[in-house]
Amino acid sequence: MNVKELCEKSGFTVVTPGNDPEREVGGVYACDLLSWVIGRAAENAALVTVMTNVNVIAVAVMADLSCVVLSEGVSLDGEALLKAQENGVAVLSCDKPTYETCLALNAVLSQS
Repeated sequence: MNVKELCEKSGFTVVTPGNDPEREVGGVYACDLLSWVIGRAAENAALVTVMTNVNVIAVAVMADLSCVVLSEGVSLDGEALLKAQENGVAVLSCDKPTYETCLALNAVLSQS
């Protein structure tokens, strides 16, 4: 499943669409310790986090993630939003708790 399909089927809010809506989403990784994400998240994973600063966007680029999903209803700060747009990082938002967000993503990804 690609980022565009994930956006459509998950019902999550699109904060930034990213530069590559056809990019494949290869799984889900939930973590707020960004150094762990860099070393452990699989390439093309969707990162679920409550981190909203510019560092999460840098990590998404460095770890080659397909998208970032903000859980718990949090919003990117202004600098992070600008960096996501500049770097073409797809960012989605969900009001559900992190665990439930991961379950919802897994359910959608399992359909493909």
